[in-house]
Amino acid sequence: MPVFTRLRQLPGKKHDLPVEDAVTESAPENPPTDTPAPTDDEPAAAGDGRTGDADGNDSPEGEAEAEQPPTTTRTWRTTYLPWTITALAAALIHICLQMPNTLGNLKATEFIRLPAEAIIGAAVLLTLPRRPRLIVAATAGAALGALTALNILDIGYNEFLGRHFNIVLDWELLDDAQSYLKDSLGGTTTTLLTIGVILLVVLLIAAVALATVRVADVLARHKADASRGALIAGTVWITCTAFGLQVAGVPIAADHTAGVLKVHARRAMDTLRDEAQFARDAKADTFGNTPPDQLVPDLRGKDVIFTFIESYGRSALEDPEIAPGVTDTLDTSAEALADAGFHAKSGWLTSATYGGSSWLGHSTTLSGLWIDNQQRYRTVMASDHLSLTKAFQKTGEWDTVGVMPGVQKAWPEQRYYGLDKVYNAFQLGYKGPKFSWSTMPDQYALEAFQRQVHGKKRDKPLMSEIILTSSHQPWAPIPEMVDWDDLGDGSVFRPIQQSGTKPADIISDSTRSKQEYGKSISYSVTSLTQWLERYGTDDTVLVFLGDHQPMSRVSGTKASRDVPISIVAKDPEMLDKIADWNWTDGLQPGPQTPVWKMSSFRDRFLTAYGSTPSPSK
Repeated sequence: MPVFTRLRQLPGKKHDLPVEDAVTESAPENPPTDTPAPTDDEPAAAGDGRTGDADGNDSPEGEAEAEQPPTTTRTWRTTYLPWTITALAAALIHICLQMPNTLGNLKATEFIRLPAEAIIGAAVLLTLPRRPRLIVAATAGAALGALTALNILDIGYNEFLGRHFNIVLDWELLDDAQSYLKDSLGGTTTTLLTIGVILLVVLLIAAVALATVRVADVLARHKADASRGALIAGTVWITCTAFGLQVAGVPIAADHTAGVLKVHARRAMDTLRDEAQFARDAKADTFGNTPPDQLVPDLRGKDVIFTFIESYGRSALEDPEIAPGVTDTLDTSAEALADAGFHAKSGWLTSATYGGSSWLGHSTTLSGLWIDNQQRYRTVMASDHLSLTKAFQKTGEWDTVGVMPGVQKAWPEQRYYGLDKVYNAFQLGYKGPKFSWSTMPDQYALEAFQRQVHGKKRDKPLMSEIILTSSHQPWAPIPEMVDWDDLGDGSVFRPIQQSGTKPADIISDSTRSKQEYGKSISYSVTSLTQWLERYGTDDTVLVFLGDHQPMSRVSGTKASRDVPISIVAKDPEMLDKIADWNWTDGLQPGPQTPVWKMSSFRDRFLTAYGSTPSPSK
């Protein structure tokens, strides 16, 4: 029996206990239990806090062993797992801070740099009390996650459109991207992809916010060590900056995130300023006050056709992997047209867009204004600035028609372009299959134009704007030429579409994309030139051009923005009018042929065919 128990059994007497006994009394080692003490013949009961030696005596070592974690799992969960999670959180933050916004910079060296934002962020968090620290950490983490998503979006825009995402203007283009995916990959796949992307963005923002909060909490618990670490890291960063230290040509000291924010802020401010300035510029027009009878007098009596071939860029004529098939097609087409009495001159225009947003190329060509973003496009469409096609309507001497197989909804731009009638995807009588994004083959669209518009008798000549879409990405499946007399309602294309290449088979394959792109351009050019050979007259003047280069996966990251343009006519006087342009004879512009900005074409064309300038201000 313990000493303190025996003492308590002595009534009425005060006992002076040693310090050790007093402590033992207040916190007894072996409080009494109902479990009987083990005998000399049986071991100590499991969980009683004691171990027995061979003689049945209590062992101090046994008491120490009872206090240790019972399993290694508990050690992992309480020691290693928290630090593993913290390390992963820190790694996620580091990756987001260094995430590039171009595919070319997505390499390992970008992620071994020392980010200034992490050092400054750690220093700020260490100075804050708990609640403000959590709020600042969560907010900063969520913002970093959103910026990372924006960098990924930037990569996509650079790959497809050759430019960065504009946070002021480009949100509405995401709807067009979704429509493109729906036409290319199907509705179900696109819906699943859209949901997946939204979930990934939300998860990314939440994960970075939680990671930042966790790292901030760890820094606060180890404040002294964290402060020393931040000081050392700051010193290293300053030293690396001062001496320009690099790894594989990449500076060690980085302020990438701050730089990205600065670029986006400056781009947003420039966009807002540009909007106001461009609205003023659009009001000034070299031919704004030109009387109707002084517009294009040298084209009176001619059927003038402006045709845009989707994605028909300089790469189609010069890239060694694409050009051979396209140039052979152009040579063959030029010979066939010459046999039919047609001749051509060709040049280069530098497009206002790249890889997509075709309407920017169309509007730049026809307005004479440089329209390289959506806000400029909206401004021009709402203005009275004279478009090249509207100049024909303004004279009252032409019927004006648009053939737009890619238009599948209301198209208010009809007013700006001065088109009396527009035939959209549902008004050309097509009953065949879609070819990915393209609603119908170019050959059918041109035959429908002939049947419904060009081939009919009329009191006035015709001015037409035609958009050919078969060469639109993803360039699979591609139509094939059929006998013009067999086109019917387009059902003849059904087996061709079913046996064609699937978009998913080439959409991520650069080599196959180039091959199929070249085939699609050859198909569109063949469709157009055969139509002209078949239905063109002595009074036909055809202007055809590309709207932009194909995306960088096909044209290359260093491709120009140039597109070919040709004017074709039987009447030699029509080409004599542009002799001083120094364009190349035939359907292929030469390497030394002059290159103009696309926005200069309207004024040059109007002037060449006799229009009198009369500026508006």
